[in-house]
Amino acid sequence: MRPLKLNMSPINQRRWESFKANRRGLWSLRIFLVMFLVTLCAEFIANDKPLMLRYDGSLYSPVFFSYPETAFGGDFETEADYRDPYVKKLIEDKGWILWPPIRYSYNTINLDLTVSAPAPPSGENWLGTDDQGRDVLARLIYGFRISVLFGLSLTIFSSLIGIAAGAVQGYFGGWTDLLFQRFIEIWTSVPSLYLLIIIASVIEPGFWILLGILLLFSWVSLVGVVRAEFLRARNFEYVLAARALGVGTFTLMHRHLLPNAMVATLTFLPFLLNASITTLTSLDFLGFGLPPGSPSLGELLAQGKANLQAPWLGLTGFFTIAFMLSLLIFIGEAVRDAFDPRNTIS
Repeated sequence: MRPLKLNMSPINQRRWESFKANRRGLWSLRIFLVMFLVTLCAEFIANDKPLMLRYDGSLYSPVFFSYPETAFGGDFETEADYRDPYVKKLIEDKGWILWPPIRYSYNTINLDLTVSAPAPPSGENWLGTDDQGRDVLARLIYGFRISVLFGLSLTIFSSLIGIAAGAVQGYFGGWTDLLFQRFIEIWTSVPSLYLLIIIASVIEPGFWILLGILLLFSWVSLVGVVRAEFLRARNFEYVLAARALGVGTFTLMHRHLLPNAMVATLTFLPFLLNASITTLTSLDFLGFGLPPGSPSLGELLAQGKANLQAPWLGLTGFFTIAFMLSLLIFIGEAVRDAFDPRNTIS
């Protein structure tokens, strides 16, 4: 079989070769993708429900569907607790159970601890438990996924709005630029943390509520960079020639001016992504982030602060965040260099 080849333009092929030449960025991307893909399948890796079981000749998939205890010969109509020794014995007497590698979900409490929580790492809980007896590794996997998805969502949405606003300011200039600048100065002076505290006292902030509130203030991050590049490039000769030939405004902005702002924008994007992730982590650490009990890296750090006698909590959260942010910075640098036409492939 022939190897699969992507149909890329020569300039994109050159960018891909430049990215591959940056070995630090390439390996960072590989490691990050493996970690992220693993966390996307968190329900199949860390769960207190079996992936599949066979009982009395029939197959069941508890990870997808809920089954009452009576379906396996139990006494109650409530959902079966597969970790209960009684239910487990009923199933294994007439079949088998296929468990995920980690038999705990992010909110599963280990009721069989032989020491007081937080319990140190053991064969049952590989990274120990927190002060409520929940498995740290399971919460770490789910928390990593939430942090990355939140950071990517906030960065993408805020970048789209910020690039559009900066492009309009830089292209038209004059009163449009002046009014936008005054509006941004007033808007950025609003204390976003106080606003979050007020909203958190009225409603329980969830993933989308936090994303919406932070998006209101984070979109201004790229406005200044894009605006400056558009102000610089709008008087280039090829732009003036295209305008004289009747090229539309949107085409001019998208095809001729936006590429000039690409390198400067890509330089800031890794830091915006890291800032989005650390913002969620900080809010969870302070108690103004996701609802209580949600898996979060910030909540894990708060657990480490509150339980100094359990160093595995704080160290796990710290090294996970540091490693993740370092990988994202290395990937961002490689992407920026790949899109920089002045960069040569060595």
